[in-house]
This record gives sequence, C-alpha cells and structure tokens, in this order.
Amino acid sequence: MKKVFLDTCLKLISQNNSLIDAVKLDEIRYGLEGIYLTLTKTIVIFALTVFLGIFKEMIIMLIVFNILRTTGFGIHAKKSWQCWISSITIFVIFPFLAKIIAIPIGIRATLGIIAVITMFLYAPADTVKHPLLNMKKRIIWKTLTVVNCIVLVVISLVLNDSTICNLLLFGIYSEVAVINPITYKIFKLPYNNYLNYDLSSNA
Repeated sequence: MKKVFLDTCLKLISQNNSLIDAVKLDEIRYGLEGIYLTLTKTIVIFALTVFLGIFKEMIIMLIVFNILRTTGFGIHAKKSWQCWISSITIFVIFPFLAKIIAIPIGIRATLGIIAVITMFLYAPADTVKHPLLNMKKRIIWKTLTVVNCIVLVVISLVLNDSTICNLLLFGIYSEVAVINPITYKIFKLPYNNYLNYDLSSNA
C-alpha cells in the first residue's frame, strides 16, 4: 500500500512538472513517506482507542504531550517501526493504563519534581536534522517547557479524577523520555546537536 501511494503520487508530480530532477523527487518522496506514516498511524491509533473505549483519554494524552513537545522538542524515531511502537505506547497503552491503575499522591509528587528538574536540565532537546541554534529562543523554550510542566504537575496533584491525573503524569513522562540523553544514547543518536555549530551569530 505504501509503495502504491508513493509511486502514484510521484508519477503524478513528474507528469505535471517536467523540471523536477531526481534529487528533488527524492526529497518529495521523503516528505510523502512522512505524510503516509502520519495518516496511517493516526487512523490505526484512533481505531484502536475507539475499540478500547479510551478515545477521550487518548485525546487528553495527545494534548498534554503536545503542550510539552511544542517547546521541549526531543528525539524523533529513525525507523517507522520505532515510531509505531512509541506512538502506540504513548497514545494507546498509556491511556489504557491510566484508567485501571492508581498512583498515590506521594509518588505523583515525587515523579512531578523529578520531571520538572529533567525539563530544566534537558529541554529543549534537538536533533541532527533540526538543531536549535538560536540561544535566546532556547532560553524561551526551556522556560516555557518548565513552566508548563510545573502547571501540569500541580493540576495532577489537585484533581480528584485519578484517570486524568495519570494521563497528565504519563504525558509529562512521555516528554521526559524524548528529551533525555539516555534515550538518545539507546537509539544511538547524537545529543546537543546545536553545539556542533558556531552560535555567535545566533545569540
């Protein structure tokens, strides 16, 4: 299915624009692969969460994770199967677990403090393809990530709904995982890529 989708799209593009060379087509193919993966992943995850009765929980998880991901950034999977596993873990398994387990407030508080410290130490985390070179923006992103994390931790401690509290905590720790240098090391990816550049002009 993926090959058919890519070949059809590239054929249509080539037929309608004779000036596109092989290099440009490779770039377009890469972009189309990303679109295909996103669409298929979204359809599968939505279908699974509807089937399991956790669609609402998945949406909450998605919002929490993206609040932190937007400014904290973090690792991207190198291979599609890694992306599938991480996405299903975050948006299917975690919402499912959030409904069936209870985390004592003391543990939530401890985990919350650890999460805030982690965000302060490691956010924002960049990648080879997207190095975060502007130092002023890095400070802004770090500040926003830490503040948002603190707000989410506080909410998770004051709410009486254990499911939502769990979702907040799982969402926070999903971001903790993707910015942690240990995760980069596990997947054999370089960390702090911005240090490989001359930052004097980006201060």
